[in-house]
Order: sequence, then C-alpha cells, then structure tokens
Amino acid sequence: MKKSLIAVAASAVLAMAAASSAQASDVLIGSCIYKFDDTFMTGVRNNMQKAAETLGAEIELVDSQNRQPMQNDQVDTFITKGVNALVINPVDRSAAGPLVDKAKAADLPIVFINREPDKAVLDGWDKAYYVGAKAEESGTIGGQLIAEYFKAHPEADKNKDGKLQYILIKGEQGHQDATLRSEYCVKAMKDAGLEIEEIGADNANWDKVQGHDKMKNFITSLGVDAIEAVLANNDDMALGAVEALKSEGYNLGTDGKDPSKFIPVVGVDATAPALQAISKGQMLGTSLNDAVNQGTAAVRIANQAASGQPVTDEAIGYKITDGKYVWIPYVRVTQENYKDFM
Repeated sequence: MKKSLIAVAASAVLAMAAASSAQASDVLIGSCIYKFDDTFMTGVRNNMQKAAETLGAEIELVDSQNRQPMQNDQVDTFITKGVNALVINPVDRSAAGPLVDKAKAADLPIVFINREPDKAVLDGWDKAYYVGAKAEESGTIGGQLIAEYFKAHPEADKNKDGKLQYILIKGEQGHQDATLRSEYCVKAMKDAGLEIEEIGADNANWDKVQGHDKMKNFITSLGVDAIEAVLANNDDMALGAVEALKSEGYNLGTDGKDPSKFIPVVGVDATAPALQAISKGQMLGTSLNDAVNQGTAAVRIANQAASGQPVTDEAIGYKITDGKYVWIPYVRVTQENYKDFM
C-alpha cells in the first residue's frame, strides 16, 4: 500500500527497531484522537499502533469524541499515569497552548498531528513537534483535477457560457486545512485559465452525512443542471455529495455511464471508500493524505524523544524542518493510479 511513498521509510524503521527495541520497550505513549469515527484519522491511528509495535513501544489511544474539555482531561490522565510522551490530534487547534504547558510542566515530549498549532505554541517547548501535510497542496491538486476535466470535456459546460459553475463543500469553520484547501482549489482553477463562478458553498464539518445534506440543499435550490463541478475539502464530504447526485441519476458509475450525467467531484484523503468510488467512475479524483507516514512519523518522534535520544532526520527516517515539523506530501489520485493506493 502506498509503496512509492513508504519504501524508504519502511526500511529505515526496520533498521531502527533492532537498535532501539530495548529502550523502546520502556516507552509508553499516550495519544488522543479528536474522534475515532473520522475515516482519515482511523487510518492514522491504525498506523500509529503498527509503528509502535514495530518499535517495541506501547501506545494507548483514546477517543476525545470531538470535545476539547474531554481531551484536556485525557491528557491529565495520561500524565498522572506516567506516560513518556504524548501524541495529540487536537479537537481545537487553538487549545494546543494549554496542552503544551501541561507537557512542559511534566517534561514530556508532545507531538501534534493533522491539526497544526500556531508556531508560537510549538516554539514554547523544545520537545513539541508537528506532523502533517500542507493543505495548500491538496487544494491545488483538487483545483487542477477539475480544470483538466473541464478543458478535456466541453460537455461539462452545461449552459455553454464559457464558465465553470462549481459548489464548494468545506470542512470545519476556522480549521486551517478547510481554509487553505478552499482557497487553493479556487486559485488552481483560476491559474489554469478557467473562468469560474462559485454558485454555492457551505461547511459540512468533514462529515459524509452533512456533505450529502448540504449537496441536496444545493440541488434543491439551484437545480442539478446548474452544477458543473463539486470540490470538497475531504473524501467523506465528497462521497456524501456523490450520493446526493446519484439520487438524481448522476454519477452512477462506469457501466453504461452517460457523460452528460456525470458531474466531476473531487475530495481529499484517498480513503478506501473514495478509491472505490473513483474506480467505479462515480468520483473524479482525490489527493492522498498519507495516513501511513503521518502515523508512523508521529510515533517515531515520540519514541525517540521519550527515549532521551536526539530527534534527527536519520533517527526517524523523515526530514525535519526547523527542528519541529515533518511534512508529508500529498499525491494526486485518479482512475489512472488509484490501484497504487488500495
């Protein structure tokens, strides 16, 4: 799975495992995930568990149920329990400061994942780190996929006005990934030379059901024939939009597909359900948000720091920027290459 991205990292961790198993056997990592039923974060936490097992460390993962007060209490419990490091996927990125203060007071390494705290927060503790991906990249990929499709398929311009009328389904209000993915997908379409018109935009909070309901609302208010493309900030919301379109007779799949009954939909994450939708011709494409490498890098950093060892590129198998950040690149995924990620 995702061989092209993790081959080097996989070989590095095997070499590391033998060298560090004795010290790692005494490492207990406490990890809070903002909510367990998030499809992408499920992939991340599963790979965190695998990475810990490979290193010989122990990891305890808890569900914060999308409630920051609960997560704060969970961190307190971990510290009382005597964990050696924390890996936190914050419910609210603005709440990262107090969590860093707790870690600093207990002299614990803390690794944030997927939701980036402000730089000043990370700079406040020399054992604070961040692992994630640059949201600008995923937004750019989505916009480029739509632009390429629109240029290659004249029939996509349903009203023949020379403009692309699109719907934008955004993630959580105020979430930096939602903001940047939205901004950069629009920028990419403009940079490709398209004339574009946003005819609808709303937040669906990364949720498939909300994505479906928001899309149904747009179809009801605008009419399905007015919609020429859908850009969603993640795959779950994109899949919800696809389900809404399917109920109107659109995006039913490759078997006997009528090109006039396909509206290009793009997401972000390359989750298994999204890859299936792409394979069936129900969804145009997505970008890989690499759960394998994000989960693996976070655990390697936590283990290395908890063991009292320097956190270096060579030690963890990933490039560290500014002594704090590991950035995992996005990869575009379409019908041409989706099998590489299944």
